[in-house]
Amino acid sequence: MKLNRSPAIFFGAYLVLFAICAVEPFERTVWWAENLPIILLVGIVAFIRRHHEFSSMSYVLMFFLVGLHTIGGHFTFERVPFDWVTNAFDFERNHYDRMAHFCVGFYAFPIAEILRKHSLVNSRWLLYLFPIFSIVTLAAAYELFEWQYALLGDPEAGAAVLGSQGDVWDAQKDILADTLGALFGMGLFALTVDKQKR
Repeated sequence: MKLNRSPAIFFGAYLVLFAICAVEPFERTVWWAENLPIILLVGIVAFIRRHHEFSSMSYVLMFFLVGLHTIGGHFTFERVPFDWVTNAFDFERNHYDRMAHFCVGFYAFPIAEILRKHSLVNSRWLLYLFPIFSIVTLAAAYELFEWQYALLGDPEAGAAVLGSQGDVWDAQKDILADTLGALFGMGLFALTVDKQKR
């Protein structure tokens, strides 16, 4: 039986990246606020792994958000060196945070994988819609967290975590990016896991 090295690579790479990005972040308060949700997420993945063996594809997709968010916490999202994309597309703002939000949607893939493997739904509609709805719900909840943190925390740290960069529709665009990522994740699920099962 072939040993699956994906979990070791996932958790090992996260720990290395976390340690590197923990050194002299731009703002320690922001660093904590950005990293705590990811630490929680990695903990949830570790807990679920005790009951479900994720595929290598799931680990790859899950690491995108973990990696991007950890880097974003080091610099703050609007200060991540991402000028080459901003300049290439003539954007008015740094869209690194949008890319991270898009990667949130990738978690629809492992959610669908769990539902399928453990026969938790008996409808193809639910198999495809539940992961997408889960991502949209979590995306909205995270925007509420950012809003409350910005209101209750240190004003400068709150603005850095909010990361709106002057865009009044930032929260809605972030949720849209999460949703598009979920659609991408489920499209990939349909082309790989679900197609093979059928």
